[in-house]
Amino acid sequence: MYRFSIFMKDLAAIKLPLMISAVLFALGIAVGWIGSGPIQDIIVKEIQGLGEMSQSLRQSDHPELSFFIFIFLNNSIKSILVLFSGILFGIIPIVFLAINGMVLGFLLSVVESSGGDLVELIFKGLLPHGIIEIPVIIIACGYGLALGGLSFKSMAFNKDRGSGIKMQWREFWRKSRTGSLWIVLLLLVAAVIESTITLWLVS
Repeated sequence: MYRFSIFMKDLAAIKLPLMISAVLFALGIAVGWIGSGPIQDIIVKEIQGLGEMSQSLRQSDHPELSFFIFIFLNNSIKSILVLFSGILFGIIPIVFLAINGMVLGFLLSVVESSGGDLVELIFKGLLPHGIIEIPVIIIACGYGLALGGLSFKSMAFNKDRGSGIKMQWREFWRKSRTGSLWIVLLLLVAAVIESTITLWLVS
C-alpha cells in the first residue's frame, strides 16, 4: 500500500489535477515576475519574512541543522495541510500555488533587474533542492485539487450514484495516506540538500 510504485500509479490517476497545479504554479511565477502594486507589496513582505528567518538561522550555533529542521518542518507541514485542506473545494491549494509561484517569480525578477546572475541563482540556489521540492509541492496541491473535485462531486450526487461516491472517497483516503508518506520522505531529502549543498553553494 505504501510502495513507491503504488504512489506513482496514484499520481497517474490524478494527472489532470497535477497538470492544473503545474499550470497554476507557472502562472504564479509569471505574475510574480510582472507583478506590481498591491501584489508586489504582499510578495515583498513574504520575502522579507523569509530573509529575517534565514538570518536568524544563520546566527544559530548549528546553522545547517537549524536550516534543516526549519525547512523540513515548514515544507512538510504546509504540504500535508494543503493536501487535506483541498476538501474546502480546492481553494487553499490554489492560493498556496499562486503565492509560492509569485514569490519565486518576483525573486527571479529582482535578481535579473538588479544585474545579478540569474543563471547562477537558478543552478546554485534553486535547482539542487528545487528539482525535488517544487514537484513535490505541486503533487501535494494536486492531491488537494483532486480532493476539492471530490467535494464538488459529493454535493451533486444522487441516490443512484451515492455508493460510487463513497467508493471514490475510500479510494482517495487510501491514496492520501500513501501520498502523504512519500511527500514527507521526498521533502526530507530536499531539506537535507537545501540545508547542506544549496547552503554551501550560495554562501
